[in-house]
Amino acid sequence: MSASELAELAEEEERRKKRAPWGVIALVLLTGVALIRNGSGEFDVGPPQPATAAAADSRVPAAVGISATVQPLPFSPPDRVRIPTIRVDAPVLQVGLAADGWVGAPPPEDPNLAGWFTGSVSPGEKGTAVVVGHVDNKQGPAVFYNLGALKKGNRVEVARKDGKTAVFEIYGIEVFEKNNFPGDRVYASKGAAELRVITCGGGFSKKHGYDGNVVTFARLVEVR
Repeated sequence: MSASELAELAEEEERRKKRAPWGVIALVLLTGVALIRNGSGEFDVGPPQPATAAAADSRVPAAVGISATVQPLPFSPPDRVRIPTIRVDAPVLQVGLAADGWVGAPPPEDPNLAGWFTGSVSPGEKGTAVVVGHVDNKQGPAVFYNLGALKKGNRVEVARKDGKTAVFEIYGIEVFEKNNFPGDRVYASKGAAELRVITCGGGFSKKHGYDGNVVTFARLVEVR
């Protein structure tokens, strides 16, 4: 094995060690993302919410169908996320755990930013990658304001720094109460390359902000 291959293996092992257990991530991500509610929450009708029919079918294994023929990619940080259906085209920053133990979020001042949680796999790798973003800020709608309007079959494209684009197909989108968040269901690996795109949602109050999280479930179906 060459020196470069050994270095790559060592780097991957170091990344693996830094990944928090999914049970822990489920809690801190919930807390962190739930606090992405700097906006007024008082636009005309508020952000769209997922339809009941868009719920992910947990009985269907993630690897069934076209995703079984798409090989997961090696590690590479994401560069941009695009969701053509809702006209999202945003740069992706790397976010980790903040000093207070919550998952960091992109700066709210810029509404067109998304964040990749570095405690998860990179988009396209085997496992569950996690991308978060604001639903709104004090000026108005932000990058994932229309996330709840997505439907099964819509696609999410993640351009990676290695020049490849991982294309994910949505198979479910739901809103969960932040106080009853199904962490294992949302974050645990299903044996394939998957993606979760998360923002705030549900009801809103001035005192508590948004009371839930909109979660998009998607799996890798194409690499360009």
